[in-house]
Amino acid sequence: MRTVEFEEYGGPEVLRVTEVKVPDPGPGQVSIDVAYVGVNFADLLARSQGYRVPGLPFVPGLEVSGRIRAVGPGVTELRAGQEVAALTAGGAYAEVAVAEAATVFPLPGGVGLRTGATLPTVLPTAHALLHTVGRIRPEETVLVQSAAGGVGTALGRLAKAAGAGAVYGVVSSAAKAEYALGNGYDEVFVGSFRDKVRAATAGRGVDLALDAVGGETFRDTLASLARFGRLVAFGNAGSAGPWTVGQKELNPTGLSVAGFSILGLAESDPSALRTIAAHAFETVADGTVTLPVTAEFPLEKAAEAHTLMASRTSTGKLLLRVSAS
Repeated sequence: MRTVEFEEYGGPEVLRVTEVKVPDPGPGQVSIDVAYVGVNFADLLARSQGYRVPGLPFVPGLEVSGRIRAVGPGVTELRAGQEVAALTAGGAYAEVAVAEAATVFPLPGGVGLRTGATLPTVLPTAHALLHTVGRIRPEETVLVQSAAGGVGTALGRLAKAAGAGAVYGVVSSAAKAEYALGNGYDEVFVGSFRDKVRAATAGRGVDLALDAVGGETFRDTLASLARFGRLVAFGNAGSAGPWTVGQKELNPTGLSVAGFSILGLAESDPSALRTIAAHAFETVADGTVTLPVTAEFPLEKAAEAHTLMASRTSTGKLLLRVSAS
């Protein structure tokens, strides 16, 4: 079977197509004939910096959709031929991928394989940020960094469905702002946002802020919170050093900061992930959320997908097409 792997860290050019033996599932696992692969920023970090790479060569990719090829010993709730979406620990850029059964999700009725590939990381992440970690309440105001990305697109729609009073987004270009405004956001700021958030909220700030960028963006996001506001950090797209925050920043106005990682949750508590994913997937089945695929590449063009994502000009979700039949 074909895979896309890298043997050294570097730019998109280190990705190459290889032929390997079809893997068999082990105990508690399933193998999946892959239809589509979701491309995530974490894939770029794996390729360029070794993020969550246990060794080389490495096949990147965290999410797939397809049909179950085989089930391993001890797997009783899934069956061969079933259409599923799955979260993997790498290895998704392939014609056949192996995943832990605990992170394989049967697709709801009416949700096809192409849409299914957009769901495993993005939608549970967005749902958890708002509800499980962020604990959003009706009429609260929300600020989202990277509002035009995959998670940002889902957050705009989910926040509105949760009864948010106003949803504000931050993006890097006017084109992205226009896109985000079509996905639930009331107002979108391009570039600097700290003063604009205060102006939009009559000086109050927002109740809940969600940051995937880190660095100075994290600091400005923290400064955009209202009294008793909450910030949830779920990424470091800016590749800045680890953030630190303490009593000086938090105590005077009763702020709180939390973190979240969908991959960390998959490792530490897959049952909790399944519960979150079940709630999140329902929002797609009932039409509350749609995740537009804005670019699609064949598997062998994975480097082009990485180049596009690295350009920071893409919106929505990027996919690799493996076998859509």
